[in-house]
Amino acid sequence: MPPRLVATDLDGTLVRSDGTVSARTVAALQLARAAGAEVVFVTGRPVRWMWDVVRDTGLAGPAVCSNGALSYDLGRREVVARCLLDPGTAVAVGEALRTAVPGTAYAVEQESGFARERDYRPRYDWGMEHRVGELGDLCDAPLLKLLARHEELGSRELSAAAAPVLDGKVSVTWSGAAGQGLLEIAAPGVNKAAALSRIAAGYGIAAADVVAFGDMPNDLELLAWAGTSYAMANAYPEVIAAAGQLAPSNDEDGVAQVLEELFDPAPQRYQRYMPPEPG
Repeated sequence: MPPRLVATDLDGTLVRSDGTVSARTVAALQLARAAGAEVVFVTGRPVRWMWDVVRDTGLAGPAVCSNGALSYDLGRREVVARCLLDPGTAVAVGEALRTAVPGTAYAVEQESGFARERDYRPRYDWGMEHRVGELGDLCDAPLLKLLARHEELGSRELSAAAAPVLDGKVSVTWSGAAGQGLLEIAAPGVNKAAALSRIAAGYGIAAADVVAFGDMPNDLELLAWAGTSYAMANAYPEVIAAAGQLAPSNDEDGVAQVLEELFDPAPQRYQRYMPPEPG
């Protein structure tokens, strides 16, 4: 039986390197929907970065945003569930990490938007912050994410340095280019799989009936949870090792290629009209 739910990461997975979603991918997603499967976008993106994908795919169902800190109904434009980081905890772990790794600067993602310290250099949100200030001032409400950036360390190195300081206190992951030096910190227990499992349960769908696609370390829990999991060919080595199967790269429409195999009714028609065995 084909899967009942398709869970796909966006950047580096469904979305091509040039930021587009191909016509083939849109057709494959529609093929899955026509077969009765739910399609859920499962991403590190905040809600404000979701609308181009909604426009390009025509799909506006539930989505897991901010690595699982927020579940959002894109059609109704309303929050379904949230799991937020306490402001006091954010400040405490931020200062502890900065003591251990001098030069670390912070930004915060809240439901109200993006804010940053002066030394935090955004890569995508230049000019979009609603505030610039000190960490303690920025953490005036619960957070979706605390973003830690270091200009002289890559994400993998920063993650290794942060592990003994933050382990057990918060959830820590990273995505994007390894050289960006960026960690994404959330409340304990927050990850894509935890949020998706709640959405799937609402449909009465078990993990065994889910197919998931991803490419980055923030997809590891998702790929481990889903009954069928694919890492993209462009994924990081640890993600490929964790996934059950390998899909072609995002620039080769890898998600579409797999969905076509899973949901294309042509093989079923072929089986239906096969002549009986002799005798």
